[in-house]
Amino acid sequence: MKIVQQLTRILLGITFVFSGFVKGIDPWGSAYKFTDYFTSFGWDSLVNLAFPLGILLAAAEFAIGVALIFKLWMRFTSWVALLFMAFFTALTLYIAITNPVTDCGCFGDALVLTNWQTFYKNLVFIGLAIFIFRNRTKYENKDGMILPLVFSGMTLIVYFYFVDYSYNHLPLIDFRPYKVGTNIPEAMQIPEGAPKDVYKTIFKYKNKETGKIKTFTEENYPWQDTLLWEYVSMESKLVKAGYKAPIHDFRMESEGGEDVKDFFLYDEGYTFILVAYNLLKTNREAMQKVNELAKHASANNMQFIGMTSSARDEINSFVTETGASFEFFNCDEITLKTIIRSNPGLLLLKKGTIIAKWHYNDIPDDKKLKEVIEE
Repeated sequence: MKIVQQLTRILLGITFVFSGFVKGIDPWGSAYKFTDYFTSFGWDSLVNLAFPLGILLAAAEFAIGVALIFKLWMRFTSWVALLFMAFFTALTLYIAITNPVTDCGCFGDALVLTNWQTFYKNLVFIGLAIFIFRNRTKYENKDGMILPLVFSGMTLIVYFYFVDYSYNHLPLIDFRPYKVGTNIPEAMQIPEGAPKDVYKTIFKYKNKETGKIKTFTEENYPWQDTLLWEYVSMESKLVKAGYKAPIHDFRMESEGGEDVKDFFLYDEGYTFILVAYNLLKTNREAMQKVNELAKHASANNMQFIGMTSSARDEINSFVTETGASFEFFNCDEITLKTIIRSNPGLLLLKKGTIIAKWHYNDIPDDKKLKEVIEE
């Protein structure tokens, strides 16, 4: 029984630590997920709280996990873990039923689960939390609390260092499809024979005699019986999702609306892409280094372009204000936020492969750039 008690504690603790860690090292990703929820629920007034709430949630999960692993204040920790799991189990059931977003974000981008998968996962872990709570008096540290406090404190210090680093630079680990080393054209391809989306078509017809509306499928809808039935509407529902390429929403639209991504993705040389999902929020101080790098690229026959979701008048104003000498193309805001967690952020591509990525705090000078290119 003691082995079961300890394994349960460690398993739940590791789960909390993992969840808090992968969200903590991608603070903007957590903020974007909170924003998605607030927007879906119509709580636009809370969007400004998305970032601090994302940090707070990740830190709380990590701290609970650390306390469980090191058996720190187990009577209190077991209460917190149980209440935490009870709240989120109920919440994920509601989300699974209403489906406001397709990905719960409980493990960030490290492990993507559907809403129902998240709920079933929480059913398992709330069971573990209940077991730990019922046995909370059996987890006492016989050797005192000094070592658990020291180990927990050291772990949390390292954790917050990683969070701070990921905020001021880029996520410590990149779980997204645009990580360094990814070839974008290859990641957009769908393998031959890959399963496709399966849809079920629902037809609604009105009975001319009774006036009642009845639902039919493709197998039995009365399209030929126009004397008795009158067509009302048709709806297609996704029954089974097919294969989706890791990158499936990448576009680079010119001012005229033409998708020109192939021109840059298949270029034999180096291409710099400045990603600024919203130019109104783009860090202006970084633009001096960006402009210097753009001049260096042009002088060395390397392409330098920008990508944004901002409207053309905002682009023109930004160019006038910052002196940017390169052309901007449009792309979806969510895609740009997925590509890099920085506004602006910088990518270096060659033949469609992402060679390097930089936060605006780390825009390379000539020396650093030479090291990357020569590698």
